[in-house]
Amino acid sequence: MILFPAIDLVAGKVVRLERGDRSRMKVYSDDPAAVAREFVAQGAQWIHVVDLSAAFEEDAKARAANDEAIRAICQVEGMRVDVGGGVRTLARIQELADLGCARIALGTALVRDPEFARAAAAEFGELLVADVAARDGQVKVNGWREGVARSLEDVVGELAALGFRHLVFTDIARDGMQTGVDVRAYAQVARLAGFPVVASGGVSALDDIRALAALGPEIVEGAITGRALYEGAFALADALAAAQGGAGEGPARDSGEAAAAGGAPTSESAAAIEGATSGGASVDAAFSAGEREGK
Repeated sequence: MILFPAIDLVAGKVVRLERGDRSRMKVYSDDPAAVAREFVAQGAQWIHVVDLSAAFEEDAKARAANDEAIRAICQVEGMRVDVGGGVRTLARIQELADLGCARIALGTALVRDPEFARAAAAEFGELLVADVAARDGQVKVNGWREGVARSLEDVVGELAALGFRHLVFTDIARDGMQTGVDVRAYAQVARLAGFPVVASGGVSALDDIRALAALGPEIVEGAITGRALYEGAFALADALAAAQGGAGEGPARDSGEAAAAGGAPTSESAAAIEGATSGGASVDAAFSAGEREGK
């Protein structure tokens, strides 16, 4: 499983938000390239970058600062960059490709204009990644601030037909909260898409990474981790080892804590897949249930 350490950018600074809330922002660094170099030094081969200034449609100065940060990150040797946030035109896709990005995520434009997404996928192919986020089973767009009428099943279910083969799926309720991951829901999203997902939202301990990796590459292609790294919940080297099936070091939740957080212990991963992909509750219901249970 690929582990993507995250760099979220606002006006050229490395930040983390809670549940995508711009007002609940913590700044970690004003040197994004230095953060990227440290991730590479610890073994990262991919970095997930989110241009929050573009996603929130902030002023030109903030967006230009992020472009310079993205350019600097892409120039760090030894890794590839997956970037998203505010990508709504073919011209912007080309700009990011020219900066050196290896994957570029479409979110709002994908959900609101499937025919644009189809045309973009036809032109840019494997460079593009679908970026879908939901809370309480409702798909969110425009920096997760607005809901849409389309169901999660509808959006995810048409991705393959539109030409997409990669999907970052974010569980907004868990993003930046370090509350643990819901492996069953991610497995169900992968079943709907027909290809593996990159899981985003809630990683708080090595057990979360182990549980996602245990689902196998046909279910989970990768996992994104941000706040847990910045807050020192575990070392990136240990997280990378866990993503490859190694033990790693650092704190781990016991089985009861993992279950309470929605993540099945590794020994139960096969049952998690079976339960999530054998015609059970809808994925909308799965995420909504997780919210009701305080997951």
